[in-house]
Amino acid sequence: MQCPVCGNDCVSQAGDLIATLPDVFSGCSSCRATVLDKSRPPPAGPPAEPCECQKRFIDQVFSHLYTILVEEGKFTGKEPLGAVGIPLIHPGFFMNSPPFLPPGSLVLVTRVADTKIAARMEKEVPEIRGVVGGGNFVPGVADPERTQTPRTYTLLAGCDVRADVFRTTAGPVVTYKQQSRIHIEFPREFNPKIANVEERIRAARPEVFVDASSGVGTLGLTAGRMKVPHLIFNDIWYAAAFWTAFNLSVNKEFLDLDEIRILKHYEAIEKTPVLDGPEKIAEATGKQVVEVYQGDYALLPKVVPEGRVLTVLDLFEKQDRVRVDRALQRWKEHASGEVFIP
Repeated sequence: MQCPVCGNDCVSQAGDLIATLPDVFSGCSSCRATVLDKSRPPPAGPPAEPCECQKRFIDQVFSHLYTILVEEGKFTGKEPLGAVGIPLIHPGFFMNSPPFLPPGSLVLVTRVADTKIAARMEKEVPEIRGVVGGGNFVPGVADPERTQTPRTYTLLAGCDVRADVFRTTAGPVVTYKQQSRIHIEFPREFNPKIANVEERIRAARPEVFVDASSGVGTLGLTAGRMKVPHLIFNDIWYAAAFWTAFNLSVNKEFLDLDEIRILKHYEAIEKTPVLDGPEKIAEATGKQVVEVYQGDYALLPKVVPEGRVLTVLDLFEKQDRVRVDRALQRWKEHASGEVFIP
């Protein structure tokens, strides 16, 4: 599949990606795992070379990145190894032990690299897939009432498109995203939101499942795996709506879909990063029917049909009970069926 960001073939169908999971981050018989203290500087010396299997233990990769930051004057050599940044592996999935990284498997989110340093990291560290300049905020629309202007991280080098694999009782779902535009979510051994969605679907047996604040589509795809006949996805943030649509194609083999039509491509949808909407971004037909919208979830009920409808509202800042209760009440006043916060 062609990547919407870099144009290369760095994205895969879900089944192909899942087939790599058993050994993608496993070392060979010659690999050695040297776990380093992330709160201290790494040992001095030249970076370890990749093994004959072309993999390196993640701490060795971070030591290499640390060395570059010292040589470029960003570090004095006294900073802790963990200050290099946040490692986001591709593909991301729950693991019991740290990984041995193959080439092109690491997106680094960092606050200390600039464009020049990031380009050097991409050139000299084979495991680097992309380098993203991050900050102390959540990229995208983190406030559903839009009192804050959306911000994004910055892609400094390479490609920051990566996938996460989430477990469901019906089988895994794969979600790609451009990491500089989408909040970070780590797959866990047990995902309470997915479990809650599955429980609600089994109880309600909906004809229509609405993922009203979809992110990149994880919860709606879970409903799709459970063969809910009609799926409606929506997100106000352009990148979330687009990657939800893209992930329908990625997971098509697990869904009862004949044709998927993406109606607005990445470059076009980026021109209107936030919409009142709802504006349809993609649609799919087959034994299941899917619609993907960009817009304010409060306006989405106008496109939700009557009938046995189950809606999930996966909002940020769930601890704000006043805001959450207001959102639920507003939805109930304008849409049919049940609604819940996962």
